[in-house]
Amino acid sequence: MSNQQIPTVSARVPDACTLSTAVRPLRLAEFDQFFRDAVRGVYRLSAQHLRLQLDGGAQVEETARDLTARESSCCSFFALELSRSGPNALALDVRVLAAHVNVLDALAEWAASVRDQGRAVRDCVAASWPMLPG
Repeated sequence: MSNQQIPTVSARVPDACTLSTAVRPLRLAEFDQFFRDAVRGVYRLSAQHLRLQLDGGAQVEETARDLTARESSCCSFFALELSRSGPNALALDVRVLAAHVNVLDALAEWAASVRDQGRAVRDCVAASWPMLPG
């Protein structure tokens, strides 16, 4: 046994996003698309816990797994967990420590806003569909 100290998790893991600034706009666009296409509900279970109810399709699950794996590698302050409680019930739970509640607030607002924009576009397309030339 040595006297060497073992670094704590907080010492080993950065307290901020480590994604390069060149890649950030691309990641943001990916999340915009994901929120627009996949998010069906945004639920704040506590100050430190957000649940995104997702479309239950296999492609959505594949995309969610890919995005959460990549996000976990650069934004360690997020605890991301994808779960399925039934064949059409897919949820993404996002948890943060108290120091990052403001980040979770912004994420919840962003997801809800983009989801609502996507719903408005889908409703508009559905409403105008009969008027499209055929």
